[in-house]
Amino acid sequence: MTRRHGSLLAISDLHVVHAENRKIVEDLRPYTDDDWLLVAGDIGERSEDIAWTLELLKDRFSKVVWAPGNHELWTIREDPVQLRGEERYAYLVELCRSMGVVTPEDPYPVWEGEEGPLTVAPLFVLYDYSFRTPDAPDRETALAQAYERGIVCTDEFFLHPDPHPSRQAWCHERVALTERRLSECAPDIPTVLVNHYPLVRRPTDVLRHPEFAQWCGTELTADWHRRFRARVVVYGHLHIPRTTWHDGVRFEEVSVGYPREWKRHGLPARLPRRIIPEVRRP
Repeated sequence: MTRRHGSLLAISDLHVVHAENRKIVEDLRPYTDDDWLLVAGDIGERSEDIAWTLELLKDRFSKVVWAPGNHELWTIREDPVQLRGEERYAYLVELCRSMGVVTPEDPYPVWEGEEGPLTVAPLFVLYDYSFRTPDAPDRETALAQAYERGIVCTDEFFLHPDPHPSRQAWCHERVALTERRLSECAPDIPTVLVNHYPLVRRPTDVLRHPEFAQWCGTELTADWHRRFRARVVVYGHLHIPRTTWHDGVRFEEVSVGYPREWKRHGLPARLPRRIIPEVRRP
């Protein structure tokens, strides 16, 4: 088997509605002609921005793999595509397929480069309000606390679950579907799991407002990095880029975030982040 010399690169939370972030996307380049790019969601809210970004990236990288974030699923007045919920997601999947971008609905590609083979699995599982504060025994209490303290995710207004009765119901359907697909992956090949949200709760412990964690994932995925042989888990959403380890598995938060956030500390010297082969950091 011939090995490529490229890398698996990753980025998320591009939020290209901001001109400064759009410039970041325009400047993104692969390290080599064989590099894949994993995009872990939140390109933007408007369909035209999502299309512009993916079109640009797929022409530069050997393969682009996309997992949706919550912002892509918003239905906002400014977007001419007014589809909601499942229909909006299906529209985005077809948009990606028309460009050759891999989605969670496609066969998982296998990376044959250094440290491979690795099954690269983009995921779409949403959240179910189970990352609650200790004093919130159920979703209703957790939401009431969040509203009382003014910490409410904009998803509550723009991310519609249609035709599902709730976002948590949509999440549970997606978890069951994704779990089946991951169980069917080759058992002798490790995985790279790409999801907008962290698959475990611990990364949310550093949030300034713990009430926001309920919009950041589901406890139903807490053992997936072990069960599905993850070499690395890639995620975004929290806007706290860093490397952490859970049960011996490397988790990479690869978000760019909003300009007001990244301008405080500056951007990394090189974007996107190299995931495979692993870059040892002090």
